[in-house]
Amino acid sequence: MATHHNEPLAYGLKNNSHQLFQWLLQVFFVGLMLGTTRIVITPLAEQEFGLAKDSLLLLSTFVIAFGVVKGCMNFVAGYWAEKIGRKPVHLLGWLIALPIPVLFYFAQSWAWVVFATILLGINQGLTWSMSQTAKLDITAAHERGLTIGLNEFAGYTGVALGGLASAYISQWLGLKTGLLVIGLVIISLAFILTLINIVETRPWALYQTQKPSFTGSPDTISTWSVFKRMSWSNSQLLAITQAGCVEKFVDALVWIVYPIYLYQKTQDLPLTGWIISIYGLVWGASQLLTGHWSDKYGRKRLNVTGMAITTMGVLIMPLNETVLWWSCSAALTGLGMALLYPNLAAAVADYSQPQWRATAIGVYRFWRDLGYAIGALILGLAAFWTQDLSTAFWVVGGCMAISSAWLAAKS
Repeated sequence: MATHHNEPLAYGLKNNSHQLFQWLLQVFFVGLMLGTTRIVITPLAEQEFGLAKDSLLLLSTFVIAFGVVKGCMNFVAGYWAEKIGRKPVHLLGWLIALPIPVLFYFAQSWAWVVFATILLGINQGLTWSMSQTAKLDITAAHERGLTIGLNEFAGYTGVALGGLASAYISQWLGLKTGLLVIGLVIISLAFILTLINIVETRPWALYQTQKPSFTGSPDTISTWSVFKRMSWSNSQLLAITQAGCVEKFVDALVWIVYPIYLYQKTQDLPLTGWIISIYGLVWGASQLLTGHWSDKYGRKRLNVTGMAITTMGVLIMPLNETVLWWSCSAALTGLGMALLYPNLAAAVADYSQPQWRATAIGVYRFWRDLGYAIGALILGLAAFWTQDLSTAFWVVGGCMAISSAWLAAKS
């Protein structure tokens, strides 16, 4: 159980196992919420609103909106977390999520879906950021990779299972009713459990700066100074930040193009859901190991290897047209993401001090999730100009290859 604030605060996953479990449960719900949109939004666009399969640029608007909003909210969440605490920001994220399933259910046009996705971006930016920041508050320095690995394992397992659940429930109840039921259940459970079980972890971050063993500056630096360090003035942090941004091109590809590409080939929504879920499940499960590996072997080796493997996974997807091939491509891409995803964030935590770490993570996550919007726009334009869906794979793979080289040279 967590230590009371009037006693010396204990660090480490073992000492804070109850709160670790509660925050892992929260990020699982956050992932479930995101996952419910991963498989069924594309069929919803086609069946309910008549968006043609080839109008990828219009279809990508919901991911562009999500990326811009989530990126900005990550930044805001980091700032608010320093001012009012982690728990209030997390609760606000779940409150903002409440209208999302209702909007999907009553949607009269595609604009309703885009608006619901904007709210989803706010929800994800606030809740996922806080789940990561809170766990870093209570963990020991030598466990950061493991901590973020556990966090992303829970979150992306949730994404994968949420996608699968929504595919089956939507086939059973219909697309709109399925999204309404599953969304309201997730949000209600998560909000109640946060209220009852979550302890505020900001005192851990503040207490760390007062310990005799603390070697950094006790002063808080301005938000703008942290933004500059992360975005351009520190070459190592910039290399990590750009890699985070570009790897989100892959997730945008999986979100927008995979459902269209695979559904066109298979005409089977649950099968499409399973192939896409392989990506999420491998990504999620592998992070149980990859975060811990970076604590032992260093961040850079795993980050660069992960970028290279993800690049390969993306590039091979359109080279063959069998379910086994697509599944292997999805698994390879998920493995690469597992190697890089928790460890880019852990590298940011390594380079930042406790009193401005939440802000640094917020800035990193701002640029990283802006990658959704940039990636969605790039792949939408590429497919529009060439009228060939497979172009999206080549463009994203090329961007990843360039980003990998930058990360290897500068991080």
